[in-house]
Amino acid sequence: MASCNGLSHSFFPCSSKIRPGFARIGKIEPARLGSMYGAGKQKWSIQASGPSRPHQDCPDKFAIDYEEKIDEIRQVLESKGEDDPSESLVLVDAIQRVGLSSYYEEEIETLLLKHYVASCSCIYGYHSLHDVSLLFRLLRQHGHYISPDVFNNFRGKDGRFRRNLSQDIRGLIELYEAAQLSFQGEYILDEAARFSSHRLRECLADVDDEVSRMITSKLKYPHHKTIARLARKDFLQDLEGINGWRKDFKGAGSYGFAQGAICLAQKLKLVRNQLPKWYTWSMSILIDDFSLSLQRVALTKSIAIVYLIDDIFDVVGTLDELTIFTEAVNKWDYAAVDTLPDYMKMCYLALLDTTNNIGREICKRHGHDPIDSLKASWGTLCSAFLVEAKWLASGDLPTADKYLENAKVSTGVYVVLVHLFFLLGLGNGDTIHLNDVSQLISSVATVLRLWDDLGSAKDEHQDGRDGSYPECYRKDHRGLSVAQARDHAIDTIASEWKNLNKECFHLYHLSASSFKRASLNLARITPLMYDYDDNQRLPVLEEYVKFMLLNQTT
Repeated sequence: MASCNGLSHSFFPCSSKIRPGFARIGKIEPARLGSMYGAGKQKWSIQASGPSRPHQDCPDKFAIDYEEKIDEIRQVLESKGEDDPSESLVLVDAIQRVGLSSYYEEEIETLLLKHYVASCSCIYGYHSLHDVSLLFRLLRQHGHYISPDVFNNFRGKDGRFRRNLSQDIRGLIELYEAAQLSFQGEYILDEAARFSSHRLRECLADVDDEVSRMITSKLKYPHHKTIARLARKDFLQDLEGINGWRKDFKGAGSYGFAQGAICLAQKLKLVRNQLPKWYTWSMSILIDDFSLSLQRVALTKSIAIVYLIDDIFDVVGTLDELTIFTEAVNKWDYAAVDTLPDYMKMCYLALLDTTNNIGREICKRHGHDPIDSLKASWGTLCSAFLVEAKWLASGDLPTADKYLENAKVSTGVYVVLVHLFFLLGLGNGDTIHLNDVSQLISSVATVLRLWDDLGSAKDEHQDGRDGSYPECYRKDHRGLSVAQARDHAIDTIASEWKNLNKECFHLYHLSASSFKRASLNLARITPLMYDYDDNQRLPVLEEYVKFMLLNQTT
């Protein structure tokens, strides 16, 4: 497979053929800056860190102070919920962003339900753009429907947001964050996103460097579309010099991440050199819970095999050989190995052995044998690979719609999330079933495919025959420029996020929470995988991975 410079060479396959593959205001014074992010007097923001649960096998020196801070934050949460509704929302948001929400699920749900009931009865007393936007976002994130009409008080008679909001940077940032949870047809939120992003960009020339950095970061990586833990570095910077309950978050976040990172490093020290290849995907997908080590390892094995099969289809196999391989995968029979060329045999046997073992382990742990669904996912993947190989052999690009329908499958997202679905114990008894998440998986796959194609177009190692979505779209619309085709792909990603939001909102079964978070994380990490700079490197991802896995624990 074609190599890529920098991090991409180690992490993600870069196809030289039709498919890159799965792994493919006036000046603000310091005093005002302090009040912007504090609902009080000092600047603050959000840091992402901390494991989902205490680790029994980690050093005791971390656990004692960590648990004390967890309890301190719980006491603050309970008191704010009674005495200061507005501040309680800020606190809930911070808890989520630092990765500590699993400790306070019951308290958070009780508090937000109280806010939801109050909002429905129109007795809540939120008037600022910041507070209304934050309320909107938190309620939607937790499955409570709140109408975009709550923003009507900030719009003029012409339906547009009032220009006098332009100086409210704190409110504009939160409005932009809230707009990321829109559904299809919610035009108020579409206008909210346009208005807030435009006004915030206008502010960049008039604010100091620190505020400029914060605005730029929020616009590029809004909370809902970013893995919270990967934002910890910015949050740690913004927490310097703070006081009150926010200081507890800095301590809890730092201790929590250190605890998780040390335990993880202890487990992985023998295979550290292999981390940059396949583990980044599973680590990112399951980053919210360090305790899911068995699931993470199993998922990494499946991702590794996606890479291997991707190489066979992209680099080595002839069309006849790829047809035989696809037939063998669909048969799922060890005897079929005799029909394969020698170079395919090891991969085929590894596929069957690994998947069968994963199926047996799931059956042992959860009492349900998912092997038929696991086998079907691999057959579907290889069939999609074969379709693309035939397109390449014919030299004729498909229509953009036809390409995307097949390319959603060839991302490997379906394979990965189907395996994860059963690894998390779903599909059995009172849990959700696979059909319940089919549209969610489709939306995640679409987001990944389009970012993949956009990133590959910036990769100098691509030879122009990648058959990307923008290329197919230009074929369908003669005279369209490359930039226009890319803009259309970006708009399609934004539209697909609306579908993903809707699917996640309606998937609020208790058993689905881990799977939903993991699916969102897969969509969230994708842009970082393809955010190439002029040197064909992925600097943001490099820094995040180093911070996440190596030694950035403070």
